[in-house]
Amino acid sequence: MPRPSEDELIATYFAPLAGPGAFGLRDDAAILAQRPGQDLVVTTDMLTAGVHFFADDPPGAIARKALRVNLSDLAAKGAEPRGFLLGLALPGDWTTHWLAGFAQGLGEDAAAYNCPLLGGDTVKTLGPLAISITAIGTVPEQKIVLRQGVAADDLLYVTGTIGDAALGLQLRAGAAQDREWTKCVSQADAAYLAGRYLLPQPRLCLREALHAHAHAAMDISDGLAGDLAKILDLTGMTAEVMAADVPLSKAARKLVRHAPSLLETIFTGGDDYELLCAVPPSQSAAFEARAIAAGLPVHPIGTAKPGHMPPTFKDPDGQNLVFAQPSFRHF
Repeated sequence: MPRPSEDELIATYFAPLAGPGAFGLRDDAAILAQRPGQDLVVTTDMLTAGVHFFADDPPGAIARKALRVNLSDLAAKGAEPRGFLLGLALPGDWTTHWLAGFAQGLGEDAAAYNCPLLGGDTVKTLGPLAISITAIGTVPEQKIVLRQGVAADDLLYVTGTIGDAALGLQLRAGAAQDREWTKCVSQADAAYLAGRYLLPQPRLCLREALHAHAHAAMDISDGLAGDLAKILDLTGMTAEVMAADVPLSKAARKLVRHAPSLLETIFTGGDDYELLCAVPPSQSAAFEARAIAAGLPVHPIGTAKPGHMPPTFKDPDGQNLVFAQPSFRHF
């Protein structure tokens, strides 16, 4: 059976996902109605096979991850999703079965997060599969929560648990199979950690708490140590973080007890897509209460202090942790 043309591909797999103003993806542009009293927030992330996901991962999961990492950026800005644009570069071996699974996963998440497809482009590539998504959201005027804004004595919070995705990646890649710690990973823990790598959870439910209480926020995509350094450096701040104060899942805690050296992977590995934010002490109780009410407990990991040194991380014995590389780097 011959492959569909580009127009047929769009009409079959992606037009059913189109939102209002997208004209069924039959035009070159879409209309997104501006809401009174709202600012638009735009963010984009590109994912490529072999770097951000494995080429043989389920196509629906690949699509979900591509959308969710963008929604995580919107969450960090306190934005509500409105829609997205999709750029899809398909390698020569794509199949209609794969594309149907990709479109199904994308459509299910688009519906779940009320973030419809507005348009995009589909091309052939001589390289690996590449996906670029531009997500659009809205925030009340002048209420966007920027990275820059951490003040002295702000409490530094993270959502969820840290390091699960980095551990899941090591297990998925097989890079750790010859290491002793892998022997203590149960099937349930391995599945949990792999799921955290494959399907991030954008913390959109925290936007009202961020609007009301946060000085600054960002999502943790490249590793806690590196991303914390980024947000602090913007206003000349530093911090000391005790490893025991960083929230870990039960699976991660079990592994650290067996192999304490995994703390470096946990703090620098990336792909957490949790939120990191700075809240003044006078607002901390109210912030925590709002977060709990939204179903997402938050955890303080340190306090911002004036200084130009990178943040320090201390192990349970109070010794400085030294990282070969504080975060994931493309180059």
